[in-house]
Amino acid sequence: MSDATRTIFLDDGAEQLELQRFRLEVVEGPNKGTSKVFESAEVLIGSSPDCDIALDDPAVSRVHAAIVVDQEGYRLVDRASKNGTFVEGLRTLEVYLADRVRFTLGDTTLQFHLTDEKAEVRFSGRERFGNMLGKSRGMREIFSILERVSPTDATVLIEGESGTGKELVAEAIHLNSPRKDGPFIVLDCSAIARELIESELFGHVKGAFTGATGSRKGAFEAARGGTLFLDELGELAIDLQPKLLRALEKREIKPVGSNQSVKTDVRIVAATNRNLLSEVKEGNFREDLYYRFAVIRVNLPPLRDRPDDIPLLVEHFLRQANEMTGRDDVDIAYKTMEKLKRHRWPGNVRELKNFIERAVLLTQGDAIETRYLNAGEPSNTEVPEAIEESSLPMVETALQENLPFKDAKNRLIEHFEKEYWGRLLERTGGNVSKAARIAGVHRKSVEYILKKLDLTREDLGIS
Repeated sequence: MSDATRTIFLDDGAEQLELQRFRLEVVEGPNKGTSKVFESAEVLIGSSPDCDIALDDPAVSRVHAAIVVDQEGYRLVDRASKNGTFVEGLRTLEVYLADRVRFTLGDTTLQFHLTDEKAEVRFSGRERFGNMLGKSRGMREIFSILERVSPTDATVLIEGESGTGKELVAEAIHLNSPRKDGPFIVLDCSAIARELIESELFGHVKGAFTGATGSRKGAFEAARGGTLFLDELGELAIDLQPKLLRALEKREIKPVGSNQSVKTDVRIVAATNRNLLSEVKEGNFREDLYYRFAVIRVNLPPLRDRPDDIPLLVEHFLRQANEMTGRDDVDIAYKTMEKLKRHRWPGNVRELKNFIERAVLLTQGDAIETRYLNAGEPSNTEVPEAIEESSLPMVETALQENLPFKDAKNRLIEHFEKEYWGRLLERTGGNVSKAARIAGVHRKSVEYILKKLDLTREDLGIS
């Protein structure tokens, strides 16, 4: 065990890691002179702006390496980088660092320093918080933060890639707060037309603009006594940001077209898949607004960085999928689970959930298979002309109705499913078992799909 770190096991099952703060200094390379002090259990190094140490080095992978702190010390781990990680000239996949050791990533050399300052990192003893699941240290550290922050009214900024579960975090904060009996209002800043976002936030009075035939409450008033979750905060137009800052600082809003201010009583939680600090540097996001939101920052790790959580998530989604399709016999083999743990999961937890549902729907046996893993990803094959033509009117309608992309896509998918199953069942004379064999799915899956689409024999013209 390292003299610089110590793990204490607490009565409630939580762990407390005591460590010395450490400093990383770039001594060679494009970012020479950069130096940061850390007290985290994990520090990511790479060319991605989301990394804790972001390097402007084309020879460095997006997430090249990590320093992971445990009871044994400070472990340097190569994250399957393209050009490797070298310590004192030797390529390494994993090694514990000593004070003042240098290591090289691409054309960049960094030095690791232990400081004299102490820090503590706490890991929850729970594997679940709200609807979030995880037993990895990264997730249990987040759970520990949320356990302490949720009962307060502190503003929380949730960062992470799409599909990591940012809305689940916001819901969990709300449900574990004194405001849990109040409303939980979600406003997606990316799904509202620019000219309507101010009204959606603050409301408007009758006659405030063309089409305002009556007064309307905005999200701030709708969330009174509860929590307002601002999703995709990084999409908020720069000219609206001062008004939002004023609302947060003064705790009052002014509806569009009104001269009267209205007091607010909401807890604010926001989320973004952008690196807001980078947006601040590029002039796309106000620095004062960023620090107003980032009172507490929760950075959700991508699923590829938490493979230990995949079995827990798979079991959970399998139970849901079996129940959804009326089955109880679909399981997963050890080899399949190992493949899932090695998959990169660009869509994160959302992609894993979709894969499990798809695999359970399509399998005819009692075990899911990884051949369905990429079934939902775009391919390079050409779209048949008939399908292209039949989808064009729906696309045009979606554009005319100003539907958000995800709503338009869901409508198109539902249209395809109804067309596919309607025509297939017409061919089979309404024989569900025969249709299931042709489609290569389980009979119960077809029954579930028909129920979901609300398709009856009468709808299909089958007597």
